[in-house]
Amino acid sequence: MISPTDPALLSAISKATCEALKQAEIFLPPDVVGAIRNARDCETSEIARGELDNILANLKMAEDLSVPICQDTGVPVIYLTVPPDLPVTNDLFEAVNQGVRTATDTVPLRPNVVLPLSRENTRDNTGPRMPDIHVRPGEKLSVTALPKGAGAENMSRIHMLLPSEKDQIPKFVAETMLLAGGKPCPPVILGVGIGGTFDGSAALAKEALLDPIDEMTPYEREILAAVNSLGIGSMGLGGSITALAVKVKTAGCHTASLPVAVNVQCWACRRATVEVCR
Repeated sequence: MISPTDPALLSAISKATCEALKQAEIFLPPDVVGAIRNARDCETSEIARGELDNILANLKMAEDLSVPICQDTGVPVIYLTVPPDLPVTNDLFEAVNQGVRTATDTVPLRPNVVLPLSRENTRDNTGPRMPDIHVRPGEKLSVTALPKGAGAENMSRIHMLLPSEKDQIPKFVAETMLLAGGKPCPPVILGVGIGGTFDGSAALAKEALLDPIDEMTPYEREILAAVNSLGIGSMGLGGSITALAVKVKTAGCHTASLPVAVNVQCWACRRATVEVCR
């Protein structure tokens, strides 16, 4: 059993958290870049192709200058994968918090986290229940960062469907994007959570954004086609590609319920994983 209070381990977790955030903020994953390039080649609207060219130029500039892709560096959503020989303690969470504080200063990240009612800024992207930390079991200790900006997050929705309404899921996802329009900076990636509980479906939807987008199931492609038929296009200026991908995660649910959540992510689907050396 590994001691969760080992200073060297806690320092390594903090450094991994900072590095994961840095990588996520500056470099998009290859599957996302590939999807953007493919969208540029397939787009039928000249205006939309110009916007996609601007996105690709933005990515190159961020990489060349080693600066964040977007001025909204989001709030830190962290997935901490923990092996069976490491107890989960508050010390591990505090190590992640310290990594977020360091990243805020050094990447740098915009201080986005505020107290919900007073709107007082915490100045370091930590605060009550922030960063948003999800613990998952695994073989190796690692930190995955999924920064979430407000423009896309604000457009996310959840709906408690009746079990008899399962055929309405693609319609609900498309409706979510229709209401969002250009606000989440399309083309988007949509994480869809189906099943679980009210809050569980939302967690599934967000976790779906961690999956590579270069492969989709027939059901995911069905939903994607429904979204792309809206004609919203890049940055809401019209076009044939409103979403780059749809990713679905499911869980068992109550026999009388069918929770469905849509977590909207802009084209900058920022995610990075760093293994903790110990």
